[in-house]
Amino acid sequence: MARISGVNIPNDKRVVIALTYIFGVGLTTSQKILTEINVDFNTRVKDLNDDQLRLLRGRIEKLLVEGELRRTKAANIKRLKEIKSFRGSRHTKGLPVRGQRSKTNSRTVRGNKRLTMGSGKTGTAQKT
Repeated sequence: MARISGVNIPNDKRVVIALTYIFGVGLTTSQKILTEINVDFNTRVKDLNDDQLRLLRGRIEKLLVEGELRRTKAANIKRLKEIKSFRGSRHTKGLPVRGQRSKTNSRTVRGNKRLTMGSGKTGTAQKT
């Protein structure tokens, strides 16, 4: 198994897909990196030679990935909470942040998960 940025990437997968196992590297970024170092997208990780792996590691180290990216994201959210912005308050409450409607959607996030049909009230008066 090749190890890049502290992540073991699987040997049996194509390189373009295996690189997406690294947090912060998506499909588009993976394709750009492989194009820059002249590696075919269909090559398997186990078929890469040492020079190609070295170039790959060097290129990915220049990016903001894994722990550093996670810390940056957490710091940005913490900053929004500290300045008491609307987005920060939504993060604090655990609600959708980017303007999605929450009256009818995102029930599970709000804790309003309906298990059965009906109002959910038990012990209603029975007609006799």
